[in-house]
Amino acid sequence: MAGAAARLGRPRVKRAVVAAQQDARAGRIAPEEVAAVAGASLPAAATGIRAVLNASGVLLHTNLGRAPLSAAAVDALGVAAGTCDVELDLATGRRGPRGTDALAALRDAVPGAGAAWVANNGAAALALVCAALAGTGREVVVSRGQLVEIGDGFRIPELIESTGARLRPVGTTNRTHLRDYAGAIGPDTAFVLVVHPSNFVVTGFVSAVGVRELAGLGPPVVVDIGSGLLTPHPLLPDEPDAAGTLADGADLVTASGDKLLGGPQAGLLLGGGDRGAALVEQVRRFPLARAMRVDKLTLAALEASVAGPPTPVRQFLDADPAALWARADTLAAALVADGIDATATDTVAGVGGGGAPGWSCPAPRSRCPSGTRPHCVPVTRRCWAGSPTGAACSTCGRCRRRRTRRSPGPCARCPGDRRTEPCTSSAPRATSTTASPRWSGR
Repeated sequence: MAGAAARLGRPRVKRAVVAAQQDARAGRIAPEEVAAVAGASLPAAATGIRAVLNASGVLLHTNLGRAPLSAAAVDALGVAAGTCDVELDLATGRRGPRGTDALAALRDAVPGAGAAWVANNGAAALALVCAALAGTGREVVVSRGQLVEIGDGFRIPELIESTGARLRPVGTTNRTHLRDYAGAIGPDTAFVLVVHPSNFVVTGFVSAVGVRELAGLGPPVVVDIGSGLLTPHPLLPDEPDAAGTLADGADLVTASGDKLLGGPQAGLLLGGGDRGAALVEQVRRFPLARAMRVDKLTLAALEASVAGPPTPVRQFLDADPAALWARADTLAAALVADGIDATATDTVAGVGGGGAPGWSCPAPRSRCPSGTRPHCVPVTRRCWAGSPTGAACSTCGRCRRRRTRRSPGPCARCPGDRRTEPCTSSAPRATSTTASPRWSGR
């Protein structure tokens, strides 16, 4: 208990001991089991966040924290966790520019980026651009087909208008032409905005204007590419990347850091050419930028993700299908050895998390029946359409494993367990554990 108190704090350990003592007084456990039960109820770390195995078949699952960090990024977090030179010039001992190495890594990784800056998320980067360049009531020209809703009900037009900018929508939902933009541009135009619809696809009778054409209209062109793909990837030919967008003539590109880039949550702002670099500096010096800047931990993890070894996201995209099948077979065999009826079969996987909408690729999965939770780490699994739900489950008081309500006896792995209270959730009847480019294997 002394080690647990040092790791978690004395109040939390005391609450666990008191709860176990109450169980002993009520006769649910033996007195000599108090210490073991209290210890088993304590988490491994002093946080309510739990590690989850992403077996959903979705690479960037927003509810699971999107991109998993690389080992290099995790090591960088450890370095930055203590006192560090985040804003100190060690050569002179004076205050220095913030995040120099992370910003240099971004510029090096994106050909054509003459300047870079980082906000705390993608929406913040776009909001800062609108506030700094158009917040005095100037107009932002954008296609009606790009006035999208992002996560949790937030909408791009409302975000833009909240900064004090005036929205000037052009075209229609499905078709916008160059003449629509040209007719809307005037003395009050701050910039032309292009928003990549990163979570849906519109097909059929559609028309959109490319960045190269918009760059010839005169005003600055700002492109929100969303997913944070820095350079092209052969598996994602339709996903815009930062380098290609700048090469097409965009002055500013905004993107997220925790999607296809594979880093921590961050909002990237990249400027192309002399005008783009000047606009980045204008945004950086805008007063609201101070409220949206990132901390040392984000800067460290971002630099390691950009300049370090391939991130898990990149490894997943580049994974060999044969190797994935071998992993699915291994997982299924391990589950069978654990008494669970599992098989490796075909499925498909997608990017998710606001990236590469409509794209999917063949992938294997290890499928097992419901009510089977062989490990203590939660597993987010895919529930197939039309599958009925199964029975609720109960939790073993000693090892915290779950079992179905239909088998409310003692835990098979923990014979001393005496708890039979059901939990309140229902387990999916038919689920799958997907070993694909979207599955970390951890």
